[in-house]
Amino acid sequence: MVWVEQPIGTGFTQGTPTATDETDVAAQFLGFWQNFVDTFGLQDRKVYITGESYAGYYVPYIADAMLNTNDTTYYGVEAIMINDPSTSTEAVQEQIPAVAFVDYWAPLFSLNASFMDFLHTQADSCGYTSFLDDYLVYPPAGPLPDPPMSNDTTGYCDVWDAIFQAASLINPCFDIYQIATTCPLLWDVLGFPGSFDYTPAGATVYFNRSDVQAAINAPMQEWMECTNTNVFVGGEDTSPPTGLSVLPSVIERLNKTLINHGALDYILISNGTLLMIQNMTWNGAQGFQSAPSDDFFVPYHTLENPSTLAGAGVFGTTHTERGLTFTLTSLSGHMIPQYAPSASYRQLEFMLGRVDSLTDTSCFTTDTACTDGAGVSNYTLMNPGY
Repeated sequence: MVWVEQPIGTGFTQGTPTATDETDVAAQFLGFWQNFVDTFGLQDRKVYITGESYAGYYVPYIADAMLNTNDTTYYGVEAIMINDPSTSTEAVQEQIPAVAFVDYWAPLFSLNASFMDFLHTQADSCGYTSFLDDYLVYPPAGPLPDPPMSNDTTGYCDVWDAIFQAASLINPCFDIYQIATTCPLLWDVLGFPGSFDYTPAGATVYFNRSDVQAAINAPMQEWMECTNTNVFVGGEDTSPPTGLSVLPSVIERLNKTLINHGALDYILISNGTLLMIQNMTWNGAQGFQSAPSDDFFVPYHTLENPSTLAGAGVFGTTHTERGLTFTLTSLSGHMIPQYAPSASYRQLEFMLGRVDSLTDTSCFTTDTACTDGAGVSNYTLMNPGY
């Protein structure tokens, strides 16, 4: 497994950003990857690419560039997995589904009745309500029209920010990445625990510790999880969103593509991702022909260390059609490996082909304590009915 900080301008990367779009980023990544493969003798390996959030741009464009080389010596891409990915416009992934999201999770937002009335009036008048009702359907009726306010999500129709501001008044620790978060504010060793940066007095962000930087042979410099540096010349990525460009072709050329989404994520909302999917055409049809409804199952497993507890059982819903799998992950925010590590591990096993589907109820393939030797879980009788 290789963890890569990219593009130039992020993390410990060196140099001045020169990329203007995702094709530049992908070209730079492929150059690095070929050098890495040559350095460590990793030719002819299967390649799996994963990422989160804005990696909804990075990963499909990089996979597309690798596939375009037809060079499996260095770029033998088998599958990709993107979690809570940015794959469409702000209107589609934030504004249009925002009010419906608040309706569904109303107790976690705890907004008063008059403000909710205001939000519904906004959503109706801005065209968000009707767009969601008309186009988040299975199968899709046809190509989706340009979404309302697709070029202007500010001002009166900026319901997403209005909700964020109101939620932050009643819950100052409201976390756009995981909406079930409440005060007191817990800090993260990476310095980025939620809606804003926070490092308590006397604490140090883990990757800014000199001993850590020395141990991993990193440059001695300030590290940030989300950079303040513009990683694109001019401060703007000029590439179209992947759901409107390369992602359908990538799905068609790969054995498997996974899009996973945390149910409690507000920064990028799951129904927005599903709208994007319903507008895509790949492998001969548009969108999913039926709504995600199959149980996503996470195997029961040993829980020996309280510091690494992780859930099991039915963990959301999943659906696969024509090489694309979508999974809505329960109890998780934006960072699925952080909030639901056992669910994320099962998704990884599926991507690697170790299990046939995410509805599979067999053991984790690495949990030797789970099986009785015939593949039957020892935990079945311990957890009847779950």
